[in-house]
Amino acid sequence: MREVVLDTETTGLSPSNGDRVVEIGCVELINHVPTGETYQAYLNPEKLMDPSAEEVHGLTNDFLKDQPFFKDVADEFLNFISDSPLVIHNAEFDIGFLNSELDKVRLTKININQAIDTLKIAREKFPGAQNSLDALCRRFDINNFDREFHGALLDSRILAEVYLELLGGKEPSLLLNPEEKKEKEGEVLKEVLKNKTSNDNSYGVNDEEKEKHKKLLSSMSKTPIWENYKN
Repeated sequence: MREVVLDTETTGLSPSNGDRVVEIGCVELINHVPTGETYQAYLNPEKLMDPSAEEVHGLTNDFLKDQPFFKDVADEFLNFISDSPLVIHNAEFDIGFLNSELDKVRLTKININQAIDTLKIAREKFPGAQNSLDALCRRFDINNFDREFHGALLDSRILAEVYLELLGGKEPSLLLNPEEKKEKEGEVLKEVLKNKTSNDNSYGVNDEEKEKHKKLLSSMSKTPIWENYKN
């Protein structure tokens, strides 16, 4: 099961006020484990940075002026995330900014139902507690590299570890009994799917793609794991 952990850095707090994305960072997961495949882009926002935002991520106007525009990396970014679930801490914020950028270049927006919001998961598990990324790192004893500044790719790497802990920690991959391991993996997958509100075609899969998918499944020697747990 492929997922993409995603984070952005921006010039401010609201795209409706003209704020823009200045960094995108993504980390690929397979079965909740980072594969080493990542995507990162710094962007020229075509506007001056809010000083309070610069204090958070440390990206300066002078550095960003020589970076590519969003339109120059949009296709590469969309190809990387594809239709994979997006693991995001406070998904409405990041997807709101990305959709603002996609709208400017007349590309299809990201469906909010594609997102798994770790902030919502954390609030359900720890009501009333602090659930910022830094707070969750402290709760789970995750080394957040004592970073002076936030960064989209760095925070995505950290969030990948936090996400695994929110799903139950590293124990599922360490179980020695294969049947018990399979059962635990199924429980984790069910929990993720239970929180999805999208239908099977929420990412715009056409009939031709669905037919190709059926042929792929029929060619497999073993039943894919998701077929056992999707109901």
